Amino acid sequence: MDALGTSARPFVLGAVAYDPKVVTIWEGFADWFAQQDFAFDYVLYSNYETQVEAHLAGDVHVTWDSPLAWVRTRRLSEASGRSARAVAMRDTDQDLTSVILVRDDGGVDDVTQLAGRTVATGALDSPQATLLPLSHLADCDLEVDLQNATSTPGALTVRRFDVMVGKHGDHVGGERDAVRALVAGEVDAACVIDGNQFLFAKEGTIPAGSIRTLARTDPYDHCTMTVLDDIRDDVTDRFVELLLSMSFDDPAVRPLLELEGLKQWQPGRTEGYRLLEAAVDRLGFYDRDGSILLEGHPR
Repeated sequence: MDALGTSARPFVLGAVAYDPKVVTIWEGFADWFAQQDFAFDYVLYSNYETQVEAHLAGDVHVTWDSPLAWVRTRRLSEASGRSARAVAMRDTDQDLTSVILVRDDGGVDDVTQLAGRTVATGALDSPQATLLPLSHLADCDLEVDLQNATSTPGALTVRRFDVMVGKHGDHVGGERDAVRALVAGEVDAACVIDGNQFLFAKEGTIPAGSIRTLARTDPYDHCTMTVLDDIRDDVTDRFVELLLSMSFDDPAVRPLLELEGLKQWQPGRTEGYRLLEAAVDRLGFYDRDGSILLEGHPR
């Protein structure tokens, strides 16, 4: 694939099909881009690892990346002497936190009291419900092993709920199962993104007054649109300009933005991935060159 030397060639986006609504979203956006005289198409992948590798191979021009996919793309591109740019993200992708929840009657009042206990997480590759909160617990001097390979007294036991591994936690099911295990008394703590804590309370998964927040991570950013250095700047700039121009007040665009969980696209930034970069290293998920280190990873 070339670097879009002519305006007639479509600008192709890669996205992961974590839910049937993804087709509705990108079909709608494709129609909208066409109305703006911007040739656009998309390709769906079953998992982020394949999407990242396809991007580096030149099969797509831009990828709608999870934060973990951004980390791998950045590392793979730098290892090959290239560079990646985060060019756009949702307003709802910025300054998020994850929380470690405990039962109100569970007798855990301080993070250090989790030593030797069981913590439930989302899927193996979920930044928000596994990697970031476990790294936070490790920062609190708890011994954390994502795969429970250590038998050291006092080490946390991690009970993962591996719903749709490969989707990088895009599916809420793993977090919901983790919270259900906490409510049922099967684990001592559960890790979720803060927004899902409110969702689970609203839907009744968390009974009123039963759960409280023990700890909270520092803020981080979530998904991003990523391009590599082989795409002409004017084409990327036009794509980003159009994204940022989408208005929540536009009846043609609003349903699509609501499905995608935002009100306004924002320019991309990378400082919000600092915590995840550290978590990936601490937990041995990716190597510095982007290769997968984790034993038992499906890829």
